[in-house]
Amino acid sequence: MENKKLFSTINVISIAVPVVVAVLLGIRTKLDLGQWTQNLPFLNAIINSTTAILLILGLFLIKSKNISAHKAVMSIAFGLGGLFLVFYVIYHLTNPSTSFGGEGFIRYFYYFNLISHIGASLVVLPFVLRAYYYGWNRMDAEHRKVVKIAYPIWLYVSITGVLAYLMISPYYTF
Repeated sequence: MENKKLFSTINVISIAVPVVVAVLLGIRTKLDLGQWTQNLPFLNAIINSTTAILLILGLFLIKSKNISAHKAVMSIAFGLGGLFLVFYVIYHLTNPSTSFGGEGFIRYFYYFNLISHIGASLVVLPFVLRAYYYGWNRMDAEHRKVVKIAYPIWLYVSITGVLAYLMISPYYTF
């Protein structure tokens, strides 16, 4: 019964987070929290880069059977994901959207990268939440099963987030 409640909560969170983000992004009047918010995309690119490195390190650690180090590294990656979300929302509440200015093939590549990044980020959340729960509670069989889905998607989201930042950053007008 407790697991059913937990997974219902995970499902609600997995739906609520994208809906709340979409609503917040739709707000046309931006808050003024200061110029520091203009640095958040760069900070989020660092967070995504670090998360990708930690995910690869976490895989190496678990393959080496270093469970305690794996748990620590994955907990940091999980925490960075939460921090990313907070910074992402703050940035978009305080700054207008930036249009990509590239042309030709690079434009198609950028939008493919961005759309697949956003789509994957919407899909991965319930898997990451379940994987973290199973891993933390040493439910190893369940953890392995869900990680087969969560890990490649989470790594993809982390890497494509950095690519999206690198491609759009020349077009920021601060």
